[in-house]
Amino acid sequence: MQAELIDIRNHMAQYPPFDELAEELLDRVVGGIEVVYFRAGSPILELGEQNDWLYYIRSGAVEIYRRSGELYNRVGEGEVFGQFGLLMNKRVRFPAKALEDTLVYKIPGSTFQYLWEHDENFADFVEIEDRSRLRSALSRREKSNELMTSRVTRLISRKPVSAPSTVRLQEAARIMTDQGVSALLLMDETGEHPRLQGIITDRDLRTRALCEALPSETPISEIMSEDPITIRSSVFIFEAMLTMLHNNVHHLPVMEGEEVRGVIALSDIVKYESQSSLYLVSNIYHQQHVRGLKKVSRDVRDSFVRMVNEDANSHMIGSAMAGIGRSFTQRLLELGEEKLGPPPVPYCFMALGSMARDEQLVVTDQDNAMILDDSFVPEEHDAYFLALAKFVSDGLAECGYTYCTGDIMATNPKWRQPLRAWKAYFTDWIDNPKAEALLNSNIFFDLDGIYGQTEFTEQLKTLVAEKAANNKRFLAFLARNALNRTPPIGFFRSFVLEEGGKQQKTFNLKRRGTGPLSDLIRVHALACGSRAQNSFERLKAIGQTKLLLDDDLGNLRDALEFISIVRIRHQALAIEAGREPDNNVRPEDLSPFERSHLKDAFQVVSNAQKFLRFRYQPQAARHVP
Repeated sequence: MQAELIDIRNHMAQYPPFDELAEELLDRVVGGIEVVYFRAGSPILELGEQNDWLYYIRSGAVEIYRRSGELYNRVGEGEVFGQFGLLMNKRVRFPAKALEDTLVYKIPGSTFQYLWEHDENFADFVEIEDRSRLRSALSRREKSNELMTSRVTRLISRKPVSAPSTVRLQEAARIMTDQGVSALLLMDETGEHPRLQGIITDRDLRTRALCEALPSETPISEIMSEDPITIRSSVFIFEAMLTMLHNNVHHLPVMEGEEVRGVIALSDIVKYESQSSLYLVSNIYHQQHVRGLKKVSRDVRDSFVRMVNEDANSHMIGSAMAGIGRSFTQRLLELGEEKLGPPPVPYCFMALGSMARDEQLVVTDQDNAMILDDSFVPEEHDAYFLALAKFVSDGLAECGYTYCTGDIMATNPKWRQPLRAWKAYFTDWIDNPKAEALLNSNIFFDLDGIYGQTEFTEQLKTLVAEKAANNKRFLAFLARNALNRTPPIGFFRSFVLEEGGKQQKTFNLKRRGTGPLSDLIRVHALACGSRAQNSFERLKAIGQTKLLLDDDLGNLRDALEFISIVRIRHQALAIEAGREPDNNVRPEDLSPFERSHLKDAFQVVSNAQKFLRFRYQPQAARHVP
């Protein structure tokens, strides 16, 4: 092959769909190419004219138009155009014009037809639009992980073992021994149909019965866990894993309607979940001091990398990391109470930001607060809660969760307040919105109670859901703040990079990617009155209200997933290379596949921000007195 053709082949092999072609097919493409040069401003394709070529851009940029003359897209190096006409009747459907001096490879229609017939990936690529290609790329990735494609019923190996909730302790132990199970379901049989009332496990028998030397005739109802956490038979295995992580339980009854289909245990999921994040959480709760927790924390990054290498999706990874972070926090609170004594009044420890959204990764800091019972008297009680907050905050720092630079932590007295004060905070933020105040309090609209009286947090979620949806002024201010961070994509679909400083020639995938997405999704979710916190769950809630079209929701979901996965992989590669992970990416470190689809994803974010500006009129917020 001539040197010029080798150069063409090497260039095309970097970009989809040619990067996945078999070598003989790529050789066939390169052998029939014609090279054409277009000056800036010159037409390339005219509406309705005959077209027998697929166009591949070697350098330069091209504008694609709708038949109305409206700009449809801009494409650059490594991208193709002209495919839609070839798929229809070989008539130009989208006119094209060179935006700048552009070098193009023309691929004959006969070669295009041959590739379309003989290569499924090529056919998929040219048949669907940019954002649909993003969905296609994610679908292929998801299919590679059994945790995300297998239903939880696959783990059920036997019928559930149950007993009436009126049995005695010794009888319950005998049934579990005879049946060889580690959990026994306890049923309320007083109605027409038996109803699941509780569950007892081997661990419960040890800690609640044997350690307390309870008599064998003790009613099992005295030590059972009432109203156990359950899952539906239709969910996937990864959802069961996240449920166990979030609630620190090792057994889950699987429900089909009101009937128990079976019980799955932690050991069942570990057969699939070799990342061992469930075992890591279990190990956290066995530690008796901060030194032990610090030692266990070294395994967090290993668990993260294993999940990435096994093709877990971003929701699974973010939820697992948040579950691990919650577990460190909860164990520190338990140890703190052992050290300081029982709390003088009830309280709730509240997670904020990415932990509350189940979107935490390994590069993260602390964002938390305390809600205290309204019987709280600062002069009598605050010394205890300050000491507890400091014990937890310092312990988290030891375990790799750095202090919040904005001081949004329970150690700050402003964020350690009784419930009535928190209700006043949220009421003021919503009823009397101010741009700067909301900018600093955005994080409080992602909240989750993780320890203590978690119903306090539920009350705040209810207050926000009821008040925010009906307050256009508040939503306008929130939307204005959500537009402060824009995706790093320029006018010509090129990446916009940082200038100066140690992050020069990079873009930040959190600040310019997942951050703007979670911000705008939050606005829509609050406008819908949703109580959901996770961005994917918020998108589901938004879909139920029809505020956004299904296609727009799908585009947002795919963009969030793809940007998150690129960010996650960037951090995992840094860990494997022995570097400190971060969120700053250089375009040259990304594969052509990642670069191409990131541009698609960033375009989705840009379009979504335009709709946010139209929907909530944030420009008016700055003029409101």
